[in-house]
Amino acid sequence: MSPRTNDDATPDAEKATPDENTAAAMPDESTVEPATADETAGAAVTGATAAAPAATTAPADAPGAGTRTGRTAGDESSGAPTSEADAAKAAPAADTAEAVPGDDTPLTASAGGAPGAVPAEAASAAVLSGATPVAASVEDGSDAPADGDTVDAADERVAAVRRLSRSQRRWRAAQLGFCAAALAVAMTAGAMVLGTLRDDPTAPAVVAVSSGVSPQLLASGDLDASIRSLQAHLRTQPKDFGGWATLGLAYVEQARTKGDPSRYPQAQEALGRSLKLRPDYDPALAGRAALAAARHDFTGALKYADLALEQNPYSERALSSRIDALVELGRYDEASKAADLADSRKPGVPVFTRFAYVHELRGDVKTARRVLEQALATATGRGDVSYVASALGQLAWNQGDYHSALTYYARALAADDTYLPALEGRARTQAALGDRAAAIKGMEQIVQHYPLPQPLVELGELYEARGAAGDARKARDQYTLVNAWISLAHSYGVNADLDTALAAADHGDHKAALTAARAEWARRHTVHTADALGWALHVSGRDAEALRYARRATATGYRNASFLYHLGVIERANGHTGKARTALKAALDLNPGFSPLGAREAREALEAAK
Repeated sequence: MSPRTNDDATPDAEKATPDENTAAAMPDESTVEPATADETAGAAVTGATAAAPAATTAPADAPGAGTRTGRTAGDESSGAPTSEADAAKAAPAADTAEAVPGDDTPLTASAGGAPGAVPAEAASAAVLSGATPVAASVEDGSDAPADGDTVDAADERVAAVRRLSRSQRRWRAAQLGFCAAALAVAMTAGAMVLGTLRDDPTAPAVVAVSSGVSPQLLASGDLDASIRSLQAHLRTQPKDFGGWATLGLAYVEQARTKGDPSRYPQAQEALGRSLKLRPDYDPALAGRAALAAARHDFTGALKYADLALEQNPYSERALSSRIDALVELGRYDEASKAADLADSRKPGVPVFTRFAYVHELRGDVKTARRVLEQALATATGRGDVSYVASALGQLAWNQGDYHSALTYYARALAADDTYLPALEGRARTQAALGDRAAAIKGMEQIVQHYPLPQPLVELGELYEARGAAGDARKARDQYTLVNAWISLAHSYGVNADLDTALAAADHGDHKAALTAARAEWARRHTVHTADALGWALHVSGRDAEALRYARRATATGYRNASFLYHLGVIERANGHTGKARTALKAALDLNPGFSPLGAREAREALEAAK
């Protein structure tokens, strides 16, 4: 489970005093019980065939999210326009509404053959047009779908990924001698844009975290429509710094809900325009923190969160982003203090969810569950309900409580039947319960409209686990699509060596996995980076060196079956049979269906260690 972001505080949370409504002050006994089967029987949906998620979809999952994949609270600054209604009060200006680039370069090409960067001018022009920039290397000549492909022409994201995927397949067919290397590279990038694939299924996704948009913007129930209204307003009121900040935050949220990394350059442009008009505007600074976290730049996220808090110590999204950044930098003691501070200053759903995650990382699942259940009890919007219920579902799944997980996911889908984390979580739980057919069907429906790395990799592994005729080819197809998506995401500035390391270790180039894991470890020392580096060292045959990282990954008490599985395998490779049995048994006792492939391998390793 990854940190989640939901800065759309509920009305009660906004009014509450710290003493009355903080996470720390919550009663020990949960006031919320999971919905009964009768209450949730109608909530199951096929989901992915619907249009994009509704605007009220709750915050991102993310380490740094969730990741491990939010929205805003009300604007905390005095008199600053953040909603369309407030923005309309801004005085007209004569200059153009064309977005001014931010201080940072909005796009960077990936190192390993990623599509070329979209020109800054094109990204700037697209900020107010709503157009989705497409990476330059997606060739015009590959627009037509291949036989058997079903491409929704209206969905440029899906079409771009599939075009690039077909282009890569043709290249590999023509260059058969390089096929193995190409597949290794593809698998190296396989898990990017999300949080950890096996050990953290909800993590940072194309968007790890989003600090969200204002309640006023979300109140319309249609984020896309609200964005169009803001764009129209800013064409006539281009000096409305509050409107630009709100538009930038809305693009970060749209990237999360639609899995569309092309919105990140647009968010950067809009937030940069706001800060050019008012350099110390705290909602825009908090927006930059959310954007940095979404791109997995957690040092930048901490920097902008601190700048925002200098201007407004009670900025909910800045307080929330600061917790996310400290967690993802592995500074857990500081993150705990930051969560306590945020709880005292701005109690509400966004802070409660982070407070819970900090406790989960320390192994205090009871407190994490209690706080999330209290957050669900205070949630009023559809987005908050779907987000918190999904977080509870993920927490239950992590502990192997699959039936409770399904109940929570059903509750999330009853609030928003297109909420992607709930759809993925339901399919993942079905797989853990042995209903592989339902799990595959669910994942297939998801990737048809949202070809994101996490569901693509999980679907590929489900095909491998099933092992029917043609499944090996189907699995390779999913991994090819992962490679295409990763290339596109790289071109929009998303960085995730951690995810690259895990995917490469499990599916491809072990040398690339180790390189990426070392690079990520140099940047941040978290339980996830320790696990990734330990596993990359193991698959590279360096088990003695791997052991200390595998042990460090489990040292905080974080209950994660994948970490325990990795530790058990590495202990066994070092000749520590007793410790290997203990870790492997703990993994399977905790969450026996933690991975379509990993759980099976854990059972085999445990049998071999007897």
